[in-house]
Amino acid sequence: MNVIYPLAVPKGRRICCEVCEAPAERVCTACTVTYYCGVVHQRADWGSIHEKICQLLIPLRTSMPFYNSEEERQHGLQQLQQRQKHLIEFCYTVAQKYLFEGKHEAAVPAALHSLRFRMNVHGLSSVELVPAYLLLAEASLGMGQIIQAEEYLSQAQWTVLKSTDCSHAIHSLLHRNLGLLFMAKKNYEEARYHLANDVTEIWNKYLNNHYEVLLQVRTQQIDLLGKQFETDTGLDEAQEAEAIRTLTSILDIRESTSDKTPRKTVFVLKTLALFYFLTMNSTKAQEYALRAFNLAKQRHLSLQEQTTTEELLSLVSGGKAHPTTQ
Repeated sequence: MNVIYPLAVPKGRRICCEVCEAPAERVCTACTVTYYCGVVHQRADWGSIHEKICQLLIPLRTSMPFYNSEEERQHGLQQLQQRQKHLIEFCYTVAQKYLFEGKHEAAVPAALHSLRFRMNVHGLSSVELVPAYLLLAEASLGMGQIIQAEEYLSQAQWTVLKSTDCSHAIHSLLHRNLGLLFMAKKNYEEARYHLANDVTEIWNKYLNNHYEVLLQVRTQQIDLLGKQFETDTGLDEAQEAEAIRTLTSILDIRESTSDKTPRKTVFVLKTLALFYFLTMNSTKAQEYALRAFNLAKQRHLSLQEQTTTEELLSLVSGGKAHPTTQ
């Protein structure tokens, strides 16, 4: 039997369902530390992730043993934290796999596990929670649960707004999910706005990777064929033309809302400057880099932002500073 008997539960302890956090009525008999509101959620969790991590949860959800010294206790706490970090990534990867396969319902329990372990390790307001919120939002959208998706995305947005060290990769994922949300709500103007942000992040990362390769080869002066190295974006002419059209279209969108988001406009300008630099079009590269630099100064962006735009301008104008785009 895996039904919980009320008298067996310590007084004052609230036992919740692993999937929905409603009062629990069942317990997993294999680990005895995971609870469910009913058989439906128990089966859903088992099929999604619980079967894979059942025994790993026991030391995380039981009282720590008695240690003979503070050193042993600290070592035990470190091991506990390492186990949780492992489960964060494992559950996240499993949830991602389900989403790739279009199994949105199966992704939810795995993503919830990743979220809870992130909360335990990083706290309730850490930016480390955002990837799990975004997975849950994407799964909710896949199931047609728009209100639930909005709740997860609101949590993600609020966490990002409070963070001072949120990576562009996280920003990109957030914009992608917001774009999908607004598409589901048939608000195509907002969808275009957010998806444009996501595309810019992707292009910037791609171009920076090629810049690093370019820098290494130019240091060696010649490429593998023994010829003087000139330029390489990794794209053919048609792809380069499409990239320019895409990025300039995004710039038009960004500039139409630059009063609200000047930093995003600067980011697109810097991406275009780096693109033209890699294609050896120094005139265009300098034009966009100068526009980025001037906008950053005019709108009193952070000193770091102004510095990176100045470094980019120096690079495309013949200097050697690295365009550390933020």
